[in-house]
Parts: sequence; structure tokens; C-alpha cells
Amino acid sequence: MTQMTLADLVQNLDLTVSAGAQDLGREVTGGYVSDLLSDVIANARDGDVWITLQLHQNIIAVAFLNNLAGIIIVNGRQPEDATIKKAEEQGVVVMCSSLPTYEVAGRLYQLGVRREI
Repeated sequence: MTQMTLADLVQNLDLTVSAGAQDLGREVTGGYVSDLLSDVIANARDGDVWITLQLHQNIIAVAFLNNLAGIIIVNGRQPEDATIKKAEEQGVVVMCSSLPTYEVAGRLYQLGVRREI
């Protein structure tokens, strides 16, 4: 996999940063796509960037628990204020994209973000 940071993703995918801008230097080691929190808890890996359309603050707890590099919220959706506040408290990077999930995942793959099987 090509070495990639969250800052690289923000630039290449035209993402907006809703929380955690101070941690954009974090390396992304893979990616995971799911809207089911229990699935992410069970299967996302340390350093993954998580693509979801969920907006509530529970996504922050999941990202923190799994030590994810960050969260990308898709479809032009914006996180709730409580989610942003919790993300800042927990040091979780939250980014947003106007693109649908499929497009974001495809572009991450094109950029070289892969997962070891």
C-alpha cells in the first residue's frame, strides 16, 4: 500500500474536516466501509479510515475503541454537534464528503489504500 496520511485524503478527495484537524498527519493503513457499528467494532483494524453515513456520537466511540485513523461521512451529510464535540474530546478525526459511499471507497482504492487480507 502507498503510504498515505489523512491530510493526503483530505486533499485528494476534497474532504472537509469537521473535527480533529490537528491530527491530519496520522497514517492511514487501510480502509473499512460499514454503517453497522457492531460490524465495525468486530472487523475494522487499527489505522483504518472508516467510511459511513452515520452521524451520531456513537461513531466516535467505535473509532476510538478500534484506534481508527479517522472517519469519512459520505453523501453530503454533516455530523451532529454532539458528535463533533465528542470527536474533539476523544481526538478522532471526522471528515465529510459530498460523494456517495461507493465513489469514496473506489477513490481510496485508486489512491492505493488497501487492506491486508
